[in-house]
Amino acid sequence: MNLDLLRVINKELEEGKSGVLCTVVRAGGSTPRDLGACMWVRCDGSSEGTIGGGPTEKTVTEKALEMIKEGRQEPILHEAIFREKESGGQSVCGGEATILLEPLGFEPATVIFGAGHVGRALARLAAATGYKTTVWDDREEYANPERIPWGRNIACPLEDAFKEGRLSLDGRSYVVVVTRGHVLDEEVVRKMEGYPVAYLGVIGSRKKIAAVRQRLIESGVKEEFLDGIYQPVGLPIGSETPEEIAVSVLAEIIAVRRGAEICALRSAYGEEVVQGRKQV
Repeated sequence: MNLDLLRVINKELEEGKSGVLCTVVRAGGSTPRDLGACMWVRCDGSSEGTIGGGPTEKTVTEKALEMIKEGRQEPILHEAIFREKESGGQSVCGGEATILLEPLGFEPATVIFGAGHVGRALARLAAATGYKTTVWDDREEYANPERIPWGRNIACPLEDAFKEGRLSLDGRSYVVVVTRGHVLDEEVVRKMEGYPVAYLGVIGSRKKIAAVRQRLIESGVKEEFLDGIYQPVGLPIGSETPEEIAVSVLAEIIAVRRGAEICALRSAYGEEVVQGRKQV
């Protein structure tokens, strides 16, 4: 693989982006690229590198985008025939190749707003269980690789975090809001409206959550969106320490992701559950 291309792919994966790596793993006859030639196809259809150009590369790109659209995470093999033009204009087989298409960066992701004790503990646990992890905080002394080495750290004003390319918020994203205060929690929730994430949970007491909800409604946030938030975040296991809270939150995320029945557990603790959401 071309080292420059490898650096591009690695950088984009570290930024939380994803794509499909297309590699020539078998080549026979006259083919435009040798064994090991690679192309990186991004979710927007753009690409880096080449596996030979022409109709074959176009077909492989289309297959890669189809995999992205369908959410496929398993690699596939594509058999390709490269054709050459004779002087008479006839197309003949010039060679054959097998191309491996590998989706990268499509594992489920946790996006944690708040790099305090709970956010740090949750980042560590989420990474250990296979979640691609991003932690945001507006304090660089909290969100940094030395303190949170298990994922990507973003330290900037909240407004900048939501600028294009900074955060990946889609159907594979499990978002947890555990900032240092309810005012900042409220602002994060307001900015999350409209993002089709798989899960959005907010920490806090019932009293705080009720007050924040009322202010959000008064500011124009739709009740339908607020009804979809898991709050107070986490399964009710009586957790107290940051690590225990992280366990309860990740357990809830896993339950949502796997489609597990969590209503019975919540009901045992006296929580009212409506359409799978905890109600305050």
